[in-house]
Amino acid sequence: MSYCDWDTTDELCLRYHDEEWGVPLHDDRGQFEFLSLEVMQCGLNWTMMLHKREVFRGCFAGFDYDAVAAFGPDDVERILETPGMIRSRRKVEAIISNARCFQRVRAEFGSFDAYLWGFSDGKTILYNKHADGWIPVSNGLSARVAADLRRRGFKYLGPTTVYSHLQACGIINDHSRDCPRYAAVNALGPTVEKRRYLEKGVRHYE
Repeated sequence: MSYCDWDTTDELCLRYHDEEWGVPLHDDRGQFEFLSLEVMQCGLNWTMMLHKREVFRGCFAGFDYDAVAAFGPDDVERILETPGMIRSRRKVEAIISNARCFQRVRAEFGSFDAYLWGFSDGKTILYNKHADGWIPVSNGLSARVAADLRRRGFKYLGPTTVYSHLQACGIINDHSRDCPRYAAVNALGPTVEKRRYLEKGVRHYE
C-alpha cells in the first residue's frame, strides 16, 4: 500500500493513515480530540502526538468536552505534572478554553459536526492536483474556518492548523491518488471536485 508521504517506519503513523486520516468524521468527541491534538502539535510533530495520545486522553477526560470545559486551575497543574505530558501551560489552558467555545458552538448549531461540515455543504472536497502531490499548508477554506473559530474565541487554531484538521476529519481528502485510501475515503460519503487553480489564499510554505 502507498502511504502518501508518510513515515512508513512508524506503526502508529501507518495505522492512523490507514484507519483514521481523511475518514469523514461526524462524532463531536472525535472532533474535539483531533482539534486538541492539533493544538498540542503546534511547533512539534504529528508522530509525537500519536505516541502521546493515550497520555492526552488521560489528562483530558478522554476528550469529553463537557468535562474539560469544567476544568479549573487545579486540573491545569495536574495535567502539567502528568508523566509524559507536554508541559505547555498555554496549550493546556487553550484546550480547556476551546472546550467552552466548543460547547457554545454545539448550543448554536446542535453539534460541532454540523457547524464544521457546513463549510463544505456536508461534502468531502477533492481539490484538483492535490491528489497528485500539490498539497498546500493552508488555503482559503482553512483561512475562513480559522477566522470564524477565532471570532468564536478558539485558540491555537490558525489557517495551517485548521487545514491539517480539515484533512484529518475528511472535509478535504488529500490522500495521494495512488493510495488505496483515496478511493476508499471517497466511497464513504458525498464528494465535490474543485479545481486547484481556483483555490483562494493558497500557501505552500510557512
